[in-house]
Amino acid sequence: MTSANVAHPVFEPILAELSEHHRDEVLAAFAAVEHSAHPVPEVQMLALRDATLRRDLQRLLHPVGRTLVPVGGAHWTSGYRDDIAAELTAAGWNALPVIDRAVLVLVLIHSVAIPRSQGILSGDSWISAQPTPADELLRHARLGKGDIRAALQRLRAAGLVQLAPTRGRGSVGGAAYVPGSQLHRLTPVARRALQQELILAAAPHSPLAAAIRARRAHPRGEQ
Repeated sequence: MTSANVAHPVFEPILAELSEHHRDEVLAAFAAVEHSAHPVPEVQMLALRDATLRRDLQRLLHPVGRTLVPVGGAHWTSGYRDDIAAELTAAGWNALPVIDRAVLVLVLIHSVAIPRSQGILSGDSWISAQPTPADELLRHARLGKGDIRAALQRLRAAGLVQLAPTRGRGSVGGAAYVPGSQLHRLTPVARRALQQELILAAAPHSPLAAAIRARRAHPRGEQ
């Protein structure tokens, strides 16, 4: 979907309320957050900086099942609304092959979940300075080198993992991997849920895992 064909009848009631200039700004921001490979700095776009226009952008995204997702306080992207994501999950929709999901989970566990459970990482961002060497993937995935290489290529093409500088000696071309930019498209609710599941899998006996289980046992006490 490009800015040229955003002006579908479903959007007209929203766009009709805007001046020509603001309409162009909102359409440009719509195209940017939907199609940019990385989160868009709000300083670059009026419809991301201005709270009123940002609400109009949010209204434009809503009919197509999307929502604005803040990243790091000054960047924005878009992702599936939580209710839409829940419907897709309930319907069994999953675009990734099983091998790709296994490799992605290993990267997330080693680059995010384990460092977070050890207190090395904080917050709920996917940005990590703890790359997963390729030899770790070979050791834990129990898959052939060719299968892992093919999965990594597909995950990189989808923006779900990316190469990171490494001092290690990864056995698949000396590479190491960190989470990719597309994971920023998860809403805060989806991001927290996935990260909690990763921590429970990676460090089930850690204090952080115990805190997660306690909050889930008493959801009314969780803010």
